[in-house]
Amino acid sequence: MTLGEILSGVRLKQPIPPELAIAQIEGLEYDSRRVGRNFLFFAFPGSRADGRQFVQDAVARGAMAVASESEAPGPGDGTPTVPWIQVEHGRQALALASRNFYGKPDERLGLTAITGTNGKTTTSYLVDSVLRAAGHTTALIGTIEYHLAGRVLPAVNTTPESLELIRLFSELERAGGTHATMEVSSHALALGRVYGLQFHTAVFTNLTRDHLDFHGTMDAYFAAKEMLFAGAGGPPPAFAVLNRDDEYSRRIKVHPQTRVLWYGLGQDPDLRARHISSGFQGLRFTVQVGKLRFAVESPLIGKINVYNILAACGTALSYGLSPEIIARGIAQLRAVPGRFEQVSEGQPFVVVVDYAHTDDALRNVIAVARGLNPKRVITLFGCGGDRDRTKRPLMGQAAAEASDFVVLTSDNPRSEDPLAIMNDALVGIRRKDVPHLVEPDRATAIARALKEAREGDIVILAGKGHEPYQVLKDKTIPFDDRAVASEVLRGYGFRKTQ
Repeated sequence: MTLGEILSGVRLKQPIPPELAIAQIEGLEYDSRRVGRNFLFFAFPGSRADGRQFVQDAVARGAMAVASESEAPGPGDGTPTVPWIQVEHGRQALALASRNFYGKPDERLGLTAITGTNGKTTTSYLVDSVLRAAGHTTALIGTIEYHLAGRVLPAVNTTPESLELIRLFSELERAGGTHATMEVSSHALALGRVYGLQFHTAVFTNLTRDHLDFHGTMDAYFAAKEMLFAGAGGPPPAFAVLNRDDEYSRRIKVHPQTRVLWYGLGQDPDLRARHISSGFQGLRFTVQVGKLRFAVESPLIGKINVYNILAACGTALSYGLSPEIIARGIAQLRAVPGRFEQVSEGQPFVVVVDYAHTDDALRNVIAVARGLNPKRVITLFGCGGDRDRTKRPLMGQAAAEASDFVVLTSDNPRSEDPLAIMNDALVGIRRKDVPHLVEPDRATAIARALKEAREGDIVILAGKGHEPYQVLKDKTIPFDDRAVASEVLRGYGFRKTQ
């Protein structure tokens, strides 16, 4: 494909010379280590490094040209020996170029984008399960891992860079796939990772305080999420599936061409849950859509999953799937890794691991536990380092006001002092008169939380969920709450019965 064809639709600072526009390009890259002969290299600032620092490496590996939103370096500053194309926005340019290079597979696939603060992962797993129950070959892209036509791939980001996304879509299409479901983070929207994509259905779960270290304000956070429903550089989605009970959801300005399906438990949703039965065995309820009613059963637990299931039902209906297929797909999803995931070694109390890492998510997961009528709820949590500091006391207060016993520990401290992080959270805990202990070593903290538990209690290990690592100042170490809890329980003498 020629350079001119690849950059069609990309906003340029200067036109491409005709002789350059007809040059044949063999590939695209923004990581110089993966550049090959006759590639177009995109050099834009990243979260950890500036791609412009690696231009000479990209050229040495065979890059034919460089695209960047910055001006070309001058004499003495590493002037490139290949053409330098200045674009208006580096990541948006990469997104449009990737679509052109791979033949715009998003226009032929049924793409579902799920955004919001909480519930994205579970909703995406539910949607994918329903699509597979309908016989479709699918892709699933999100926080835990990527699924591609039956293969499981590691997840680098919740929403990968546009180039990886389009490659995944192209590979899915070659494998005979028809639908892709993806979590779309506020970072991805703000940075342009999904710029120009054509989504069939966009889903909004809810919005609560998170990522203010990146966005600065709740208004900016919401504005990033709302971009998805305006089109985010592409056409607006054909359908929007929105949470009627969420304040921010009701504020979304939906494009006139988009059909809206509201879901919820309050006033006037299009999709409503009736006759809800909830317990340790899961959920049962009736979905009402106008005059249509159908029963669903799910092994997932708690009221928050009623919302997630309704969102998945609305998405499935946007694709014209039948109630029978929807119910089968909902039932087939047995669990979501790290989302109220039980750890059982034969102990007489319940231990669950959950990814809850905001104050609202903590309240939700504790509410799910309360709904199971335990004797006590013991909540272990920590706050991540190098992230929004203002949410730490709010998380402490959320844990303290809803739990019977709180264990404050460390959770991916990164470059910060774990004790300083914990002191921020401790301010919130002390607003409530709840028994608590502070232990910076997470493994020791888990052991102490489980030692505290008695028959009939529920212990929540919150914050890390599916993560199999702990990010420290100078290294990342293997650490999985589920594995640690199992080892501790066995050490206390508990054993599973066959």
